[in-house]
Amino acid sequence: MKVVIIGGVAAGMSAAARLRRLDESAEITVYEMGEHVSYANCGLPYFVSDVISRRDNLLLQTPDALWNRFRIRAKVQHMATSINREAKTVEVKNLTSGEVTADSYDKLVIATGARPRKLEVPGIERALWLRNVTDADSVKEALQNTPNKTVAILGAGFIGIELAENIRHMDIPVTIIQRSNSILGQFDPEMVQPLQAKLEKHGVQILLNAEADHINKDHVILKDGRKVEAGLVFTAAGVDPDNSLAKAAGLKIGTSGGLWVDEQQRTSDPDIFAAGDAVEKHGQLTGQHSLVPLANLANRHGRLIADVIAGREVKAHAASGTVILGAFGFAVGITGLSEGAANKAGIAHKIIHIHPNNHAGYYPGSKRLSMKVLFDPATGKILGAQANGEDGVDKRIDVIATAMHGGLTIEDLMDLELAYAPQFGSAKDAINIAGYVGNNVFNGTTPTLQWHELEAARANGAQVIDVRSGGEHGFANIPGTLNIPVEELRDRLSEVQLEDVVVYCQVGQRGHIATQILKANGASVRNLDGGYLTWAEGEKWQSH
Repeated sequence: MKVVIIGGVAAGMSAAARLRRLDESAEITVYEMGEHVSYANCGLPYFVSDVISRRDNLLLQTPDALWNRFRIRAKVQHMATSINREAKTVEVKNLTSGEVTADSYDKLVIATGARPRKLEVPGIERALWLRNVTDADSVKEALQNTPNKTVAILGAGFIGIELAENIRHMDIPVTIIQRSNSILGQFDPEMVQPLQAKLEKHGVQILLNAEADHINKDHVILKDGRKVEAGLVFTAAGVDPDNSLAKAAGLKIGTSGGLWVDEQQRTSDPDIFAAGDAVEKHGQLTGQHSLVPLANLANRHGRLIADVIAGREVKAHAASGTVILGAFGFAVGITGLSEGAANKAGIAHKIIHIHPNNHAGYYPGSKRLSMKVLFDPATGKILGAQANGEDGVDKRIDVIATAMHGGLTIEDLMDLELAYAPQFGSAKDAINIAGYVGNNVFNGTTPTLQWHELEAARANGAQVIDVRSGGEHGFANIPGTLNIPVEELRDRLSEVQLEDVVVYCQVGQRGHIATQILKANGASVRNLDGGYLTWAEGEKWQSH
């Protein structure tokens, strides 16, 4: 059997190596248009700043190594230019010599990845991007040799923020220009506001609701007339699936713009498979198809293709989009649906915010960890989660992702037995606390109100009561709110209206106690979910 693979990075090389392990007799050829195969593209921003100091550490395999170990023919700087499905051949151009040849296949794998999104901005040809090792070499050289060491980055997604952090490590001024009203659009704004504050604290200027009009020699000119000094400009406005080859071959393109595949990564041609960033993924929760350009999915689906070609009965699991980002010692992570995505998809949901410590508070070095969890109001099924903090974000997001994969409910989180010692967690881990709070919301014990719903509630006559101490209220509070510490609440019931009361504390726990007291005394009351801390992060975002 002869297998040809177009694309030699995550999905393509996973398919090639796995297929060799399953079938020693298969003839496997990989064509890669770049200069390298199987490189660590997620490490590129850190190579730019010498956090990863050795270039060779990014190069996981070479064509010679692949041949010696696996008998895989990996041909770099070879670009597939067309696919003849009837003849089952691929036309390939040697980018070094210009020679064009044809190669036949029994099975074909398309793993062409994604390309940087093209912005229709005059002067954009001056912009650099970061897609492969060659790009990283160019970026590194430009940062070292450009006289005007100022940088503008178009886009506040993962690459844009990682670039910004690493360029600031070089003491170069950086401005991020973001078209929307928040960084990291797949997150909800209150969950990434602390990351934005951390970036700004370390000298990264962030301009939201800003759009480049044109780029000249030394500046990016915004549509509102502002000038951003920029000796160097980087485009980090997202990626688009590189599926021009598939389109020309008449393969089906999905509704998201990515290449359509079935549960076994087959395209509309049964002898052609596809995986990676060029391919749309089936959503775990929405049932819809979307673009999820993640290396772990690319590797997983490349491996699955090899299993299918080898005759194994396997199917791809739906994608939950679990990702994490760290900058300047602060991390944000997400799995599943955000509140914004759930609203857009019309999926009913309940929300909880919690702010526990990453480990036991009495053990030195504990840090606040903030989490947001969405669940189905009818079944309790977990729909998604976000977390932020200096430590422990990865652990909690991974636990939630695993729980979602296993079909657990928000209440199931109460009973998870997680590793505990004071330096690693708490007897009531953040995950367990999410379960306790979620249980109270799910069964109606504690009616809640979200931070962005508060002003509407006040406009409709709600009385808002701060149940923290007088000192806490005096230090920082939601303006115009009555302060009745929870310890005094039973003795001051005459100050509380019975209809439509909202209570809040710092994180929600005392608000829960106050809610039960007022409910027992006949009041219609809701607890502000996540307390003052969640409201404050939302307000900071809205003030930008």
